[in-house]
Amino acid sequence: MKKIPLLLLFLGFAIAQAQTSKTVSSDWTSFNQTIDIKTSVKKKFKVIAFVKVESTEPKAWAGVWARVDTKNDEDGFFDNMRDRPVKSKEWKSYTVEGTIDANSKSLSFGGLCLYNGKFYFDKFELLIENDKGVFEPLVILNPSFEVPVNNGDIPKWNFGISKEAIVKTKEYKVTSDKSSADGKISLLLEGNGIRPRLEAKIGNVEGASPKIADMISMLEDLKDRVERTVKNMNQYEIDYLHDEEANRIGALVMHLAAAEKYYQVFTFENREFNEEEKKIWNNALNLDQGGRDEFKGHDIKYYLDIYNEVRAKTISELKKRDDAWFAEVQTRYDWTNQYCWFHVMEHQSSHLGQILFLKKRIPPEQKSKLDPGIKQ
Repeated sequence: MKKIPLLLLFLGFAIAQAQTSKTVSSDWTSFNQTIDIKTSVKKKFKVIAFVKVESTEPKAWAGVWARVDTKNDEDGFFDNMRDRPVKSKEWKSYTVEGTIDANSKSLSFGGLCLYNGKFYFDKFELLIENDKGVFEPLVILNPSFEVPVNNGDIPKWNFGISKEAIVKTKEYKVTSDKSSADGKISLLLEGNGIRPRLEAKIGNVEGASPKIADMISMLEDLKDRVERTVKNMNQYEIDYLHDEEANRIGALVMHLAAAEKYYQVFTFENREFNEEEKKIWNNALNLDQGGRDEFKGHDIKYYLDIYNEVRAKTISELKKRDDAWFAEVQTRYDWTNQYCWFHVMEHQSSHLGQILFLKKRIPPEQKSKLDPGIKQ
């Protein structure tokens, strides 16, 4: 009987038919190649590359990364060197080691960098165990970037973290550079104009009492997460309606602003919405058919501008009050002011989860197959 190899690897460097491409704003960027995998036994692999970093920012770093995607869409192996970031100005070799098994579907690998600075990459290698436990090299396309960058594109490599979705980042310039660890040139990613986010913290908000400072920082952290999730979505994505009972993502952002506006008047002015405010906010607050009818056709900036305007008012008013006010009870519902704003915070968290769920399930936009110059 003919022996069937335990490890079968099918190179998947070709561009996928369902591939999409977009440009986003972010404080990090990445590039990758992907191979499809079929193996009946567990195998080890290594991704090796040369990297160096030139930056004056303490938080700036680069890394080699690898991710194994599984057949049942569960989490597979992942390592991006976050726990051992590359910051050296000298060329050095770095290795990511992982495993694949019978449940593995594909292996993606590449480089990434964060924040401002110059990030250099060269001489990628991919090695996978054979049946005897010996690491053997696999072919990588343009591994040392000797085919130079062309109009910001890296030949044979994709931007982002998968071959199905090409994601370029506005803040990073992509070129070839004469400094190299192998061959004549290397890949250079240069980040510029990026404002690093503050380290995660609770409290210490200037001008606010201790408990109110805690609340402001938590409210702001959640709003920042909402903004990062939606800020690069296009019109089709924010207006997409999954079914007649669902809500559009744009409407959900508006809903967050409306709920916060309600708790402003409830806690700061001890009242409900008046009739004029109801006309402005009720459709967003209730998210029934009125919300589905009204909140569409606006870009994401429209909703975020309203959300930011409401939040600025919240912070301004909270800073006028102290921890004693926070402990006061709103007798209408027997809630403290602190509980009311805790509810605003967890309300953001709840709808952020909903937005993430909806976002992941938006189908690709169907483009017309007709020549745009031909009239129907």
